[in-house]
Amino acid sequence: MSDSSTLPPARLRPEAELARDALSAPVLARAARLARWAGPGTRVDAGGGLVEEQLPAAAEQLGLSGDDAAAYASEAWRIAVDTGLVEITDEEAGTVAAGEDLALLTGGSPQDVLGVWLTALEAVLADASVPDLDDLVDAMAEGGEVDLSSLDWDPDAESEFLDGVLGNLYLLTVGEDGPGDAPVPLPALAASVIVPSDMGEPSNEVLEQVSDAMMRLDDQFRLLEPVGLVEYQPVDEALMADADEEPAAPVDEADVTRYGMVRLTPLGLYGLRARLLDAGFEAPAVGDLADKGADALLDGTAPFPPAAAHAETELWLAGRSPLDAARELLAAARGSDPGAPLRRLRCQQALSLVGAEAEPALREVIDDAELGGLARVWLTEHGARDVPAPPQEMVFWLTIDTVAAQLAAEGNSEELRALVEGLARQHSGFFDTVWRVEHPATPDVLEAMGRLHPDKKVAKEARKAAFKARSQQGG
Repeated sequence: MSDSSTLPPARLRPEAELARDALSAPVLARAARLARWAGPGTRVDAGGGLVEEQLPAAAEQLGLSGDDAAAYASEAWRIAVDTGLVEITDEEAGTVAAGEDLALLTGGSPQDVLGVWLTALEAVLADASVPDLDDLVDAMAEGGEVDLSSLDWDPDAESEFLDGVLGNLYLLTVGEDGPGDAPVPLPALAASVIVPSDMGEPSNEVLEQVSDAMMRLDDQFRLLEPVGLVEYQPVDEALMADADEEPAAPVDEADVTRYGMVRLTPLGLYGLRARLLDAGFEAPAVGDLADKGADALLDGTAPFPPAAAHAETELWLAGRSPLDAARELLAAARGSDPGAPLRRLRCQQALSLVGAEAEPALREVIDDAELGGLARVWLTEHGARDVPAPPQEMVFWLTIDTVAAQLAAEGNSEELRALVEGLARQHSGFFDTVWRVEHPATPDVLEAMGRLHPDKKVAKEARKAAFKARSQQGG
Protein backbone atom coordinates (compact mmCIF):
# COMPACT_ATOMS: atom_id res chain seq x y z
CA MET A 1 0.00 0.00 0.00
CA SER A 2 1.70 3.18 -1.18
CA ASP A 3 1.46 6.26 1.01
CA SER A 4 0.85 8.32 -2.16
CA SER A 5 -2.38 6.51 -3.03
CA THR A 6 -5.81 7.73 -1.98
CA LEU A 7 -7.66 5.16 0.10
CA PRO A 8 -11.43 4.67 -0.05
CA PRO A 9 -13.22 7.02 2.36
CA ALA A 10 -14.08 5.76 5.83
CA ARG A 11 -17.54 6.22 7.30
CA LEU A 12 -16.82 7.29 10.86
CA ARG A 13 -19.22 7.40 13.78
CA PRO A 14 -19.68 10.75 15.59
CA GLU A 15 -16.73 11.63 17.84
CA ALA A 16 -18.93 11.71 20.95
CA GLU A 17 -19.96 8.10 20.32
CA LEU A 18 -16.37 7.05 19.63
CA ALA A 19 -15.20 8.77 22.82
CA ARG A 20 -17.73 6.76 24.84
CA ASP A 21 -16.39 3.58 23.23
CA ALA A 22 -12.84 4.64 24.12
CA LEU A 23 -13.74 5.26 27.78
CA SER A 24 -15.37 1.84 28.04
CA ALA A 25 -12.46 -0.03 26.42
CA PRO A 26 -10.96 -2.23 29.19
CA VAL A 27 -7.39 -1.03 28.66
CA LEU A 28 -8.20 2.67 29.07
CA ALA A 29 -10.88 2.11 31.72
CA ARG A 30 -8.44 0.15 33.92
CA ALA A 31 -5.68 2.71 33.43
CA ALA A 32 -8.02 5.54 34.44
CA ARG A 33 -9.20 3.63 37.51
CA LEU A 34 -5.64 3.10 38.73
CA ALA A 35 -4.78 6.75 38.03
CA ARG A 36 -7.62 7.81 40.33
CA TRP A 37 -6.61 5.19 42.93
CA ALA A 38 -2.98 6.30 43.11
CA GLY A 39 -2.04 8.54 46.03
CA PRO A 40 0.86 9.82 48.13
CA GLY A 41 1.72 6.28 49.24
CA THR A 42 1.96 4.89 45.69
CA ARG A 43 5.49 3.96 44.70
CA VAL A 44 7.05 3.07 41.36
CA ASP A 45 10.34 1.47 40.41
CA ALA A 46 13.07 2.92 38.22
CA GLY A 47 11.14 2.05 35.07
CA GLY A 48 7.94 3.74 36.24
CA GLY A 49 6.14 0.46 36.99
CA LEU A 50 4.28 -0.18 40.25
CA VAL A 51 6.51 -1.75 42.87
CA GLU A 52 5.73 -5.43 43.30
CA GLU A 53 4.23 -5.16 46.79
CA GLN A 54 1.54 -2.74 45.54
CA LEU A 55 0.38 -4.90 42.65
CA PRO A 56 -2.09 -6.96 44.74
CA ALA A 57 -3.86 -3.78 45.91
CA ALA A 58 -3.94 -2.46 42.33
CA ALA A 59 -5.40 -5.76 41.10
CA GLU A 60 -8.04 -5.65 43.83
CA GLN A 61 -8.92 -2.10 42.81
CA LEU A 62 -9.54 -3.37 39.29
CA GLY A 63 -11.57 -6.34 40.50
CA LEU A 64 -9.00 -8.79 39.18
CA SER A 65 -8.16 -12.16 40.68
CA GLY A 66 -6.28 -15.28 39.68
CA ASP A 67 -2.74 -15.97 38.56
CA ASP A 68 -2.68 -13.20 35.95
CA ALA A 69 -4.20 -10.47 38.13
CA ALA A 70 -0.88 -8.85 39.02
CA ALA A 71 0.28 -8.88 35.39
CA TYR A 72 -2.94 -7.21 34.21
CA ALA A 73 -2.66 -4.61 36.96
CA SER A 74 0.95 -3.91 35.99
CA GLU A 75 -0.10 -3.47 32.36
CA ALA A 76 -2.92 -1.10 33.30
CA TRP A 77 -0.52 0.99 35.37
CA ARG A 78 1.98 1.22 32.53
CA ILE A 79 -0.78 2.43 30.18
CA ALA A 80 -1.75 5.05 32.78
CA VAL A 81 1.84 6.33 32.79
CA ASP A 82 2.25 6.16 29.00
CA THR A 83 -0.96 8.12 28.38
CA GLY A 84 -0.21 10.84 30.92
CA LEU A 85 -3.01 9.84 33.28
CA VAL A 86 -0.29 9.46 35.93
CA GLU A 87 2.91 11.50 36.23
CA ILE A 88 6.07 10.53 38.11
CA THR A 89 6.85 13.48 40.37
CA ASP A 90 10.14 12.24 41.83
CA GLU A 91 12.05 9.50 40.04
CA GLU A 92 14.48 8.97 42.92
CA ALA A 93 11.73 8.64 45.51
CA GLY A 94 9.41 6.88 43.10
CA THR A 95 6.42 9.10 43.88
CA VAL A 96 3.54 9.87 41.52
CA ALA A 97 0.59 12.22 41.08
CA ALA A 98 -2.42 12.45 38.84
CA GLY A 99 -1.44 13.56 35.33
CA GLU A 100 -2.95 16.52 33.52
CA ASP A 101 -4.60 14.23 30.99
CA LEU A 102 -6.66 12.43 33.64
CA ALA A 103 -9.05 15.39 33.81
CA LEU A 104 -9.57 15.16 30.05
CA LEU A 105 -11.38 11.85 30.43
CA THR A 106 -14.21 13.51 32.36
CA GLY A 107 -13.96 17.21 31.48
CA GLY A 108 -12.38 17.23 28.04
CA SER A 109 -13.93 17.20 24.60
CA PRO A 110 -14.54 13.94 22.69
CA GLN A 111 -11.44 14.77 20.66
CA ASP A 112 -9.41 15.07 23.88
CA VAL A 113 -10.60 11.64 25.02
CA LEU A 114 -9.78 10.13 21.65
CA GLY A 115 -6.32 11.66 21.81
CA VAL A 116 -5.65 9.85 25.09
CA TRP A 117 -7.02 6.62 23.63
CA LEU A 118 -4.78 6.91 20.56
CA THR A 119 -1.75 7.11 22.88
CA ALA A 120 -2.95 3.97 24.66
CA LEU A 121 -3.42 2.28 21.28
CA GLU A 122 0.19 2.99 20.30
CA ALA A 123 1.41 1.45 23.56
CA VAL A 124 -0.65 -1.70 23.02
CA LEU A 125 0.46 -1.99 19.40
CA ALA A 126 4.07 -1.80 20.56
CA ASP A 127 3.38 -4.62 23.02
CA ALA A 128 1.73 -6.71 20.32
CA SER A 129 4.94 -6.63 18.27
CA VAL A 130 7.05 -8.04 21.12
CA PRO A 131 7.54 -11.82 21.43
CA ASP A 132 6.23 -13.82 24.36
CA LEU A 133 7.83 -12.84 27.69
CA ASP A 134 8.88 -16.42 28.36
CA ASP A 135 10.85 -16.36 25.11
CA LEU A 136 12.47 -13.07 26.15
CA VAL A 137 13.56 -14.52 29.49
CA ASP A 138 15.06 -17.56 27.76
CA ALA A 139 16.95 -15.25 25.40
CA MET A 140 18.58 -13.24 28.18
CA ALA A 141 22.36 -13.31 27.89
CA GLU A 142 24.60 -13.58 30.94
CA GLY A 143 25.03 -9.83 31.02
CA GLY A 144 21.27 -9.28 31.32
CA GLU A 145 20.80 -8.19 27.72
CA VAL A 146 18.40 -9.79 25.26
CA ASP A 147 20.02 -11.82 22.50
CA LEU A 148 17.69 -10.96 19.60
CA SER A 149 19.42 -13.37 17.24
CA SER A 150 18.38 -16.32 19.39
CA LEU A 151 14.76 -15.14 19.27
CA ASP A 152 14.61 -14.96 15.48
CA TRP A 153 12.85 -11.63 16.06
CA ASP A 154 13.28 -8.44 14.07
CA PRO A 155 11.41 -5.61 15.85
CA ASP A 156 11.09 -3.49 12.71
CA ALA A 157 9.94 -6.42 10.58
CA GLU A 158 7.42 -7.51 13.23
CA SER A 159 5.98 -4.00 13.48
CA GLU A 160 5.85 -3.72 9.69
CA PHE A 161 4.05 -7.08 9.48
CA LEU A 162 1.37 -6.01 11.98
CA ASP A 163 0.97 -2.64 10.28
CA GLY A 164 0.49 -4.42 6.95
CA VAL A 165 -2.17 -6.72 8.39
CA LEU A 166 -4.02 -3.82 10.00
CA GLY A 167 -3.74 -1.82 6.77
CA ASN A 168 -5.37 -4.66 4.84
CA LEU A 169 -8.08 -4.98 7.49
CA TYR A 170 -8.73 -1.24 7.09
CA LEU A 171 -9.00 -1.58 3.31
CA LEU A 172 -11.40 -4.51 3.64
CA THR A 173 -13.53 -2.47 6.03
CA VAL A 174 -13.77 0.73 3.95
CA GLY A 175 -13.77 -0.84 0.47
CA GLU A 176 -17.12 -1.40 -1.20
CA ASP A 177 -16.02 -4.83 -2.43
CA GLY A 178 -14.93 -5.93 1.06
CA PRO A 179 -17.00 -7.41 3.87
CA GLY A 180 -17.56 -4.02 5.52
CA ASP A 181 -18.72 -4.59 9.09
CA ALA A 182 -18.64 -8.39 8.71
CA PRO A 183 -15.77 -10.27 10.40
CA VAL A 184 -12.81 -11.42 8.29
CA PRO A 185 -11.45 -14.99 8.57
CA LEU A 186 -7.98 -14.94 10.09
CA PRO A 187 -6.50 -17.23 7.37
CA ALA A 188 -7.62 -14.80 4.64
CA LEU A 189 -6.12 -11.86 6.49
CA ALA A 190 -2.83 -13.68 7.05
CA ALA A 191 -2.71 -14.77 3.41
CA SER A 192 -3.25 -11.18 2.27
CA VAL A 193 0.23 -10.22 3.51
CA ILE A 194 2.01 -13.53 2.83
CA VAL A 195 0.77 -14.88 -0.52
CA PRO A 196 1.98 -12.89 -3.57
CA SER A 197 -0.89 -11.43 -5.60
CA ASP A 198 0.34 -13.11 -8.79
CA MET A 199 0.64 -16.57 -7.24
CA GLY A 200 -1.90 -19.13 -8.40
CA GLU A 201 -1.87 -22.17 -6.13
CA PRO A 202 0.18 -21.42 -2.98
CA SER A 203 3.12 -23.76 -2.39
CA ASN A 204 3.41 -25.82 0.78
CA GLU A 205 6.13 -23.47 1.99
CA VAL A 206 3.88 -20.45 1.56
CA LEU A 207 0.97 -22.24 3.26
CA GLU A 208 3.25 -22.98 6.20
CA GLN A 209 4.15 -19.28 6.37
CA VAL A 210 0.44 -18.41 6.39
CA SER A 211 -0.14 -20.88 9.23
CA ASP A 212 2.72 -19.36 11.26
CA ALA A 213 1.37 -15.86 10.58
CA MET A 214 -2.08 -16.95 11.82
CA MET A 215 -0.62 -18.05 15.13
CA ARG A 216 1.23 -14.77 15.54
CA LEU A 217 -1.92 -12.82 14.69
CA ASP A 218 -3.96 -14.89 17.12
CA ASP A 219 -1.72 -13.73 19.96
CA GLN A 220 -1.67 -10.14 18.69
CA PHE A 221 -5.43 -9.76 18.23
CA ARG A 222 -6.00 -11.14 21.73
CA LEU A 223 -3.90 -8.19 22.95
CA LEU A 224 -5.58 -5.66 20.66
CA GLU A 225 -9.18 -6.51 21.53
CA PRO A 226 -9.13 -5.00 25.08
CA VAL A 227 -8.03 -1.61 23.74
CA GLY A 228 -11.15 -1.54 21.55
CA LEU A 229 -9.41 -1.82 18.19
CA VAL A 230 -11.03 -5.09 17.09
CA GLU A 231 -13.62 -7.67 17.98
CA TYR A 232 -11.90 -11.03 17.85
CA GLN A 233 -12.97 -14.66 17.95
CA PRO A 234 -9.74 -16.58 18.70
CA VAL A 235 -8.48 -19.67 16.97
CA ASP A 236 -10.12 -22.83 18.34
CA GLU A 237 -7.78 -24.34 20.95
CA ALA A 238 -8.54 -27.79 19.53
CA LEU A 239 -6.69 -26.85 16.35
CA MET A 240 -3.50 -26.29 18.34
CA ALA A 241 -3.74 -29.52 20.36
CA ASP A 242 -1.25 -32.34 19.82
CA ALA A 243 -2.19 -34.72 17.04
CA ASP A 244 -2.44 -37.68 19.45
CA GLU A 245 -4.83 -35.85 21.80
CA GLU A 246 -8.55 -36.51 21.51
CA PRO A 247 -10.66 -33.36 21.01
CA ALA A 248 -12.93 -32.47 23.90
CA ALA A 249 -15.95 -32.34 21.60
CA PRO A 250 -16.78 -33.13 17.96
CA VAL A 251 -15.57 -30.40 15.59
CA ASP A 252 -16.77 -29.27 12.19
CA GLU A 253 -13.75 -29.27 9.89
CA ALA A 254 -15.54 -27.01 7.39
CA ASP A 255 -16.30 -24.29 9.98
CA VAL A 256 -14.00 -21.42 8.98
CA THR A 257 -14.78 -19.52 12.18
CA ARG A 258 -12.71 -22.08 14.12
CA TYR A 259 -9.60 -20.53 12.54
CA GLY A 260 -10.26 -17.09 14.01
CA MET A 261 -12.48 -14.19 12.95
CA VAL A 262 -11.63 -10.50 13.32
CA ARG A 263 -13.62 -7.32 12.79
CA LEU A 264 -12.46 -3.73 13.01
CA THR A 265 -14.63 -1.80 15.48
CA PRO A 266 -15.90 1.72 14.70
CA LEU A 267 -13.35 2.97 17.24
CA GLY A 268 -10.69 0.84 15.57
CA LEU A 269 -11.57 2.31 12.18
CA TYR A 270 -11.08 5.79 13.66
CA GLY A 271 -7.77 4.77 15.21
CA LEU A 272 -6.30 3.15 12.11
CA ARG A 273 -7.33 6.10 9.96
CA ALA A 274 -5.56 8.45 12.38
CA ARG A 275 -2.41 6.31 12.15
CA LEU A 276 -2.60 6.24 8.34
CA LEU A 277 -2.91 10.03 8.22
CA ASP A 278 0.11 10.38 10.50
CA ALA A 279 2.04 8.06 8.17
CA GLY A 280 1.30 10.31 5.18
CA PHE A 281 -1.54 8.38 3.54
CA GLU A 282 -4.50 10.05 1.88
CA ALA A 283 -7.22 8.52 4.05
CA PRO A 284 -10.42 10.56 3.58
CA ALA A 285 -13.57 10.22 5.63
CA VAL A 286 -17.13 10.70 4.42
CA GLY A 287 -18.13 14.23 5.45
CA ASP A 288 -14.69 15.81 4.96
CA LEU A 289 -16.00 17.80 1.98
CA ALA A 290 -19.35 18.90 3.42
CA ASP A 291 -18.16 22.43 4.15
CA LYS A 292 -15.98 22.79 1.05
CA GLY A 293 -16.86 24.29 -2.32
CA ALA A 294 -18.39 22.37 -5.22
CA ASP A 295 -15.01 22.21 -6.94
CA ALA A 296 -13.56 20.37 -3.93
CA LEU A 297 -16.57 18.04 -3.87
CA LEU A 298 -16.38 17.08 -7.55
CA ASP A 299 -12.60 16.64 -7.55
CA GLY A 300 -12.52 14.99 -4.13
CA THR A 301 -15.17 12.37 -4.92
CA ALA A 302 -13.68 11.57 -8.34
CA PRO A 303 -11.77 8.51 -7.03
CA PHE A 304 -14.51 7.48 -4.58
CA PRO A 305 -16.53 4.28 -5.08
CA PRO A 306 -20.16 5.05 -6.08
CA ALA A 307 -21.79 4.51 -2.66
CA ALA A 308 -19.19 6.63 -0.87
CA ALA A 309 -19.50 9.42 -3.46
CA HIS A 310 -23.28 9.32 -3.01
CA ALA A 311 -23.01 9.58 0.79
CA GLU A 312 -20.48 12.44 0.59
CA THR A 313 -22.66 14.33 -1.89
CA GLU A 314 -25.77 13.97 0.27
CA LEU A 315 -23.93 15.52 3.22
CA TRP A 316 -22.72 18.36 0.99
CA LEU A 317 -26.22 19.04 -0.36
CA ALA A 318 -27.74 19.02 3.12
CA GLY A 319 -26.08 22.36 3.90
CA ARG A 320 -27.33 24.20 0.80
CA SER A 321 -30.56 25.09 -0.95
CA PRO A 322 -31.23 23.03 -4.10
CA LEU A 323 -30.98 26.07 -6.39
CA ASP A 324 -27.73 27.39 -4.89
CA ALA A 325 -26.24 23.89 -4.88
CA ALA A 326 -27.12 23.32 -8.54
CA ARG A 327 -25.58 26.61 -9.64
CA GLU A 328 -22.41 25.94 -7.68
CA LEU A 329 -22.11 22.40 -9.04
CA LEU A 330 -22.62 23.48 -12.65
CA ALA A 331 -20.01 26.23 -12.35
CA ALA A 332 -17.49 23.78 -10.91
CA ALA A 333 -18.17 21.22 -13.67
CA ARG A 334 -16.84 23.42 -16.46
CA GLY A 335 -13.44 22.88 -18.01
CA SER A 336 -11.45 21.19 -20.75
CA ASP A 337 -8.73 19.66 -18.57
CA PRO A 338 -8.35 15.84 -18.36
CA GLY A 339 -10.34 15.68 -15.12
CA ALA A 340 -13.30 17.67 -16.45
CA PRO A 341 -15.37 14.76 -17.86
CA LEU A 342 -15.33 12.95 -14.52
CA ARG A 343 -16.22 16.20 -12.74
CA ARG A 344 -19.24 16.55 -15.01
CA LEU A 345 -20.25 12.95 -14.35
CA ARG A 346 -20.05 13.57 -10.59
CA CYS A 347 -22.01 16.81 -11.14
CA GLN A 348 -24.72 14.91 -13.03
CA GLN A 349 -24.89 12.33 -10.23
CA ALA A 350 -25.11 15.08 -7.61
CA LEU A 351 -27.85 16.91 -9.52
CA SER A 352 -29.89 13.71 -9.57
CA LEU A 353 -30.24 14.16 -5.80
CA VAL A 354 -31.74 17.66 -5.92
CA GLY A 355 -35.40 18.40 -6.49
CA ALA A 356 -37.38 20.46 -8.98
CA GLU A 357 -36.41 23.67 -7.13
CA ALA A 358 -33.10 23.53 -9.02
CA GLU A 359 -34.77 23.85 -12.44
CA PRO A 360 -33.85 27.53 -13.00
CA ALA A 361 -30.13 26.71 -12.66
CA LEU A 362 -30.37 23.98 -15.31
CA ARG A 363 -32.29 26.22 -17.71
CA GLU A 364 -29.56 28.87 -17.40
CA VAL A 365 -27.03 26.51 -19.02
CA ILE A 366 -29.31 24.73 -21.49
CA ASP A 367 -27.40 26.07 -24.50
CA ASP A 368 -23.94 25.86 -22.94
CA ALA A 369 -21.57 23.73 -25.04
CA GLU A 370 -20.20 21.80 -22.02
CA LEU A 371 -23.27 21.69 -19.76
CA GLY A 372 -26.23 21.88 -22.14
CA GLY A 373 -26.42 18.15 -22.73
CA LEU A 374 -26.55 17.12 -19.09
CA ALA A 375 -28.91 20.03 -18.36
CA ARG A 376 -31.42 18.82 -20.97
CA VAL A 377 -31.17 15.27 -19.65
CA TRP A 378 -31.90 16.49 -16.09
CA LEU A 379 -34.83 18.67 -17.20
CA THR A 380 -36.37 15.84 -19.20
CA GLU A 381 -35.99 13.34 -16.36
CA HIS A 382 -37.65 15.79 -13.95
CA GLY A 383 -40.65 16.31 -16.20
CA ALA A 384 -39.86 19.91 -17.18
CA ARG A 385 -41.85 21.39 -20.04
CA ASP A 386 -40.62 22.94 -23.28
CA VAL A 387 -37.18 21.29 -23.21
CA PRO A 388 -35.75 21.73 -26.72
CA ALA A 389 -34.23 18.72 -28.41
CA PRO A 390 -30.43 18.90 -28.38
CA PRO A 391 -28.62 19.53 -31.67
CA GLN A 392 -26.68 16.58 -33.04
CA GLU A 393 -23.27 18.07 -32.21
CA MET A 394 -24.33 18.39 -28.55
CA VAL A 395 -25.44 14.75 -28.48
CA PHE A 396 -22.12 13.53 -29.81
CA TRP A 397 -20.14 15.88 -27.53
CA LEU A 398 -22.03 14.53 -24.51
CA THR A 399 -21.39 10.98 -25.71
CA ILE A 400 -17.62 11.56 -25.84
CA ASP A 401 -17.70 13.32 -22.47
CA THR A 402 -19.64 10.47 -20.86
CA VAL A 403 -17.34 7.73 -22.16
CA ALA A 404 -14.26 9.76 -21.12
CA ALA A 405 -15.69 10.06 -17.62
CA GLN A 406 -16.42 6.34 -17.43
CA LEU A 407 -12.89 5.56 -18.58
CA ALA A 408 -11.48 7.77 -15.82
CA ALA A 409 -13.78 6.31 -13.18
CA GLU A 410 -13.74 2.61 -14.04
CA GLY A 411 -11.14 1.90 -16.70
CA ASN A 412 -11.97 -0.87 -19.16
CA SER A 413 -14.94 -2.24 -17.24
CA GLU A 414 -17.65 -4.58 -18.48
CA GLU A 415 -20.19 -1.77 -18.12
CA LEU A 416 -18.14 0.47 -20.36
CA ARG A 417 -17.71 -2.34 -22.90
CA ALA A 418 -21.51 -2.70 -23.05
CA LEU A 419 -21.88 1.07 -23.50
CA VAL A 420 -19.40 1.09 -26.36
CA GLU A 421 -21.19 -1.79 -28.11
CA GLY A 422 -24.52 -0.02 -27.70
CA LEU A 423 -23.27 3.27 -29.14
CA ALA A 424 -21.81 1.63 -32.24
CA ARG A 425 -24.98 -0.41 -32.76
CA GLN A 426 -27.53 2.38 -32.25
CA HIS A 427 -25.94 5.04 -34.45
CA SER A 428 -25.34 4.18 -38.11
CA GLY A 429 -22.26 5.96 -39.36
CA PHE A 430 -21.27 6.73 -35.79
CA PHE A 431 -17.51 6.77 -36.42
CA ASP A 432 -17.86 8.82 -39.63
CA THR A 433 -19.31 11.63 -37.52
CA VAL A 434 -17.89 11.35 -34.03
CA TRP A 435 -14.23 11.94 -34.95
CA ARG A 436 -15.15 15.53 -35.82
CA VAL A 437 -16.38 16.29 -32.26
CA GLU A 438 -14.33 19.13 -30.81
CA HIS A 439 -13.73 17.56 -27.43
CA PRO A 440 -10.18 17.14 -26.01
CA ALA A 441 -10.88 13.49 -25.18
CA THR A 442 -12.23 12.47 -28.61
CA PRO A 443 -9.05 10.67 -29.82
CA ASP A 444 -8.58 8.82 -26.52
CA VAL A 445 -12.23 7.78 -26.36
CA LEU A 446 -12.16 6.42 -29.93
CA GLU A 447 -8.95 4.51 -29.23
CA ALA A 448 -10.59 3.00 -26.15
CA MET A 449 -13.62 2.01 -28.22
CA GLY A 450 -11.24 0.27 -30.63
CA ARG A 451 -9.77 -1.70 -27.73
CA LEU A 452 -13.07 -2.56 -26.13
CA HIS A 453 -15.35 -3.47 -29.03
CA PRO A 454 -15.36 -7.25 -29.64
CA ASP A 455 -16.18 -6.94 -33.35
CA LYS A 456 -12.89 -6.62 -35.25
CA LYS A 457 -14.46 -4.64 -38.09
CA VAL A 458 -16.06 -2.11 -35.74
CA ALA A 459 -12.85 -1.90 -33.68
CA LYS A 460 -10.90 -1.08 -36.84
CA GLU A 461 -13.37 1.68 -37.72
CA ALA A 462 -12.92 3.14 -34.23
CA ARG A 463 -9.12 3.14 -34.56
CA LYS A 464 -9.32 4.84 -37.96
CA ALA A 465 -11.65 7.46 -36.50
CA ALA A 466 -9.24 7.98 -33.61
CA PHE A 467 -6.39 8.64 -36.07
CA LYS A 468 -8.52 11.23 -37.89
CA ALA A 469 -9.49 12.92 -34.64
CA ARG A 470 -5.89 13.10 -33.48
CA SER A 471 -4.79 14.52 -36.83
CA GLN A 472 -7.57 17.11 -36.66
CA GLN A 473 -6.43 18.20 -33.20
CA GLY A 474 -2.83 18.44 -34.40
CA GLY A 475 -1.68 15.37 -32.44
